[in-house]
Amino acid sequence: MRYFKIRRLDVTNGPGVRVTLFVTGCSHKCPGCFNEELQDFEAGKIWDSKSRDEIIEYLKNPMVVGLNLLGGEPLEQTMDTSLRDLLREVRAMDKSIWLWTGFIFEDCLEDEDKMDIIKECDVIIDGPFIKAKRNIKLKYRGSENQRVIDVEKSLKENKTILHDMK
Repeated sequence: MRYFKIRRLDVTNGPGVRVTLFVTGCSHKCPGCFNEELQDFEAGKIWDSKSRDEIIEYLKNPMVVGLNLLGGEPLEQTMDTSLRDLLREVRAMDKSIWLWTGFIFEDCLEDEDKMDIIKECDVIIDGPFIKAKRNIKLKYRGSENQRVIDVEKSLKENKTILHDMK
């Protein structure tokens, strides 16, 4: 896996104070993407134990409530198990995990590699960014087609359940 940066304290993506990991590599190529430079699978730094330790240390801060995964495309980080392994470790710390993806949740259900990542998340924001549906008033998403999904409830009920945004 490769990544662009780690944001230690992020209050713009997800609720509360969170740590954000920006991965690199995305095949969606959404026109108007706000992270176009992260689409290149060769961009950024190679993920290693130092990167992992940095995130875990940041998450130990009691002010921090969770981890955000943006990109690039987190669900295309299946070339190894480093992202999944990180998420399992974060989950054991009782921190919430939010993930932004251009894939549609229902389309990922039969993809074992993507589901290995999704199952570790509390919330995913799914769907490609569509410039014609851009809406800056939306909470946690950039275009009206994107959904904020409660992963645990959706998997338990076997249907897509939107996250309560209260």
